[in-house]
Amino acid sequence: MPRIDDAALDQLFRTARSHPGFADRPVGEAVLGELTRLALLAPSGFNQQPLRIVWVTSPEGKARLAPALSRGNHDKTMAAPATAIVCWDVNFTDHLPTVWPKADVRSYYPDEEARRGSARTNALIQAGAMIVAARALGLGVGPMGGFDRGKVQAEFLAGTGWEPAFLMNLGWPATEPEGPRLPRLSVEQAARFV
Repeated sequence: MPRIDDAALDQLFRTARSHPGFADRPVGEAVLGELTRLALLAPSGFNQQPLRIVWVTSPEGKARLAPALSRGNHDKTMAAPATAIVCWDVNFTDHLPTVWPKADVRSYYPDEEARRGSARTNALIQAGAMIVAARALGLGVGPMGGFDRGKVQAEFLAGTGWEPAFLMNLGWPATEPEGPRLPRLSVEQAARFV
């Protein structure tokens, strides 16, 4: 597999930033569908694909989401063209016979605690790929955690087995984020080589 060029690495990582605001331009279902398909290509244990996404793009959907938002996330979420409720599916095992036809591995997840732990870990792996995929498509992203999970669960996810991990605003970047990038840890601080 060849290394991608520096311009691509810049777009995906080096100069990429979280975007607090976006152009007044919708992000269509075709783009969001392509983004979903790319995120689902990310690795997951036994190909379980527990990532689930609720795309909130309509004024009605935003109005339903608003009461769950923290004060600091309210205005930017209401203004964003699209907001993803990024979730994991505790019932991912229902799909395992289809997505992992090599063997029946459902017994590896004997109870809800085992399913929840695996679903959370693997969905977060896929969500990381989703952020990179959004940047690759030219979208700006603004992941955030400031919201009431119980309210989101009740309003959007009741009866699904889906559990919210975080929210992510998406749109076409209008301007660059203000100020310089905040400091990052050094390799020596963040990694060990054994």
